[in-house]
Amino acid sequence: MSAVQTATSEGLLAAVLKSLDDDKGEDIVQINLRGKSEMGDYMVIASGRSSRQVVAMAEKLAEKVKHEFGVVCKTEGKDTGDWVLIDSGDVIVHIFRPEVREFYQLEKMWQPGTAAAR
Repeated sequence: MSAVQTATSEGLLAAVLKSLDDDKGEDIVQINLRGKSEMGDYMVIASGRSSRQVVAMAEKLAEKVKHEFGVVCKTEGKDTGDWVLIDSGDVIVHIFRPEVREFYQLEKMWQPGTAAAR
């Protein structure tokens, strides 16, 4: 059994990105939230090809963060698998099916230089 790492924002972000990449997440985007929001330091948005893949990626990610950092993530949306939110505290992760991601266009609200059209 390996030792639990200290959970820094950058360490969590690196683990999240690696986990999503290892699980074949698509269109992975990281957004620095520092100075923009109090909810966390980073947001990561990714897509999975199916509801099953979205849920599997979310479960594996939450387990990896718990095992490596001792952080218990809050998750929402695993019942349907259209959009799963994983909150590790400093890093907020959204995993979508592609058509759901396209509908909500979440990253457009947070990317520099873009404005959400309403």
